[in-house]
Amino acid sequence: MSKKLFIETLGCAMNSRDTEHMIAELSEKENYEVIDNFENADLILINTCSVRERPVHKLFSELGGFNKKKKPDAKIGVCGCTASHLGDEIIKRAPYVSFVLGARNVSKITEVLHKDKAVEIDINYDESEFAFKDFRTSKYKAYINISIGCDKACTFCIVPKTRGDEVSIPDALIVQEAQRAVNSGAKEVFLLGQNVNNYGRRFSGEHEKVNFTELLRRLSKIEGLERIRFTSPHPFHMDDEFIEEFAKNPKICKSMHMPLQSGSSKVLKDMKRGYTKEWFLNRVQKLRSMVPDVHISTDIIVAFPGESDEDFQETLDVMKRVRFDQIFSFKYSPRPQTEAEAFTNIVDEDVASARLTELQNLHTQIIDEKNAKLLGNVYTVYFEDLLHDYYVSGRSDNNIIIKVKGSDELLGEFRDVKITSIGRTILTGEVIG
Repeated sequence: MSKKLFIETLGCAMNSRDTEHMIAELSEKENYEVIDNFENADLILINTCSVRERPVHKLFSELGGFNKKKKPDAKIGVCGCTASHLGDEIIKRAPYVSFVLGARNVSKITEVLHKDKAVEIDINYDESEFAFKDFRTSKYKAYINISIGCDKACTFCIVPKTRGDEVSIPDALIVQEAQRAVNSGAKEVFLLGQNVNNYGRRFSGEHEKVNFTELLRRLSKIEGLERIRFTSPHPFHMDDEFIEEFAKNPKICKSMHMPLQSGSSKVLKDMKRGYTKEWFLNRVQKLRSMVPDVHISTDIIVAFPGESDEDFQETLDVMKRVRFDQIFSFKYSPRPQTEAEAFTNIVDEDVASARLTELQNLHTQIIDEKNAKLLGNVYTVYFEDLLHDYYVSGRSDNNIIIKVKGSDELLGEFRDVKITSIGRTILTGEVIG
C-alpha cells in the first residue's frame, strides 16, 4: 500500500523543478503518492525560498500549523534554500522537524528520510550528473535544469550561499531529458538556471565546451519539440550571438526575462550587477529591432541602500522607455550572508513604500495602454491548463496568457485564437483555427 506525500513549494521555477525531482525519487524508491491534504500525509515537505524575507517568516508559521494537525507518526521535512542557510537552526526552532535538506542536496531525499534529525546542506555537493527519476506535474511542457548554483556576487542576493557555485549540466543529458519529455507528449521545454546564458562556463567533469546559444541550437533539432523557453538570462551575458539566435530560431519563444533590478548605473554598481543602464537599454533596443513583438519581463528592487530620488527616477525612466510587459517588483529586503546586509545607508520605509507604489502604478498604466491595442489580434496558443469555469488557457509564442471556452480536448494542442476581451493579466479569445 502506497504512502502519502504532501509537498508545499515556495519560490521560483527551479524550486518547482526540485519538487518534481523529489516526488520522482520518493515515488520510485519509497512508494509515495502525492496528495493535496497534509492532514492525511505520512510525509510533509516544505520546499522553501530565501530570496526575500517574507517566505522565511512564512516557513515557521507553516511548520507550526502542520505540526498541530498532522498525523501523529507523520514526518516533516524542510527543503530548499532556507534549509541551506538555516540548517540545524530549523530543528532547534522547530524540534518536531524530522530532517533538513538543502537546495544543492535534492538527490539525497530518500537518504535523509530514514535519518532522524538529518541535516544535509552542503552547497558544494555536485548533482549536475545525477540521474533523477522522471516526474512532471504537466505532460504538456517540461522544466529542465541546465545548471545549478550561481557564480555572481550581487550584493543583495543570498542564492550563491544556498545553491553554491555554478556548474553546468552536460548538454547531452539536457538533450536526452528533452527528448524523453517530447516522447511523453510534451511540445514545450522550459530551461532553468540562475543565469542560463552563462551556461557552459564550468562543468564538473571533462565535457565539450558548449555555450547557451549552441545548446539552444542542439535542442532545436529535436523532432516534435515545438517551443523552447528559458529563465533567467543575465543582461551582462546578452551578447549579439545570443540575441541573433533568439530572433531567428523559430522554436525559441519570443519572450525574454531581463532582470533590471535598478535603472540607475550607480545603484547597479553598488549591487555588483556588472552592467549599466545604457547597456541594458542597448540590449533591449537590439532585441526590439529584430523581434518587434518580443515580450520583455523584468525584476526590480526599489529602495536598495543608498538609492536616491534621482536613482529612483532613473528606474522610472527605464520603465517608460522599455515599457515592460510584466514586472516582479519588491522593496529591498536585507538577506543574511550578503554584502548588502552590512550597508548602513538604508532608505526610509515610508519612502520605500511610496516608491514601490509609484513604480507599480506606472506599470499598471503601461500594461493597460499596451493591452488595449491587442483586441482583435490573432495568436497561436499552446493550451496547457484546464480552468474551473469551462475555460482552457495557454500561452502565445510571446508569452501572453489567453483563455478560451473549451474542454480538455484542447490541452496539448496549438490553435489560432482571436482576442475578444482584454484583462490585465489574462486575455480572452475564441478559437478560429
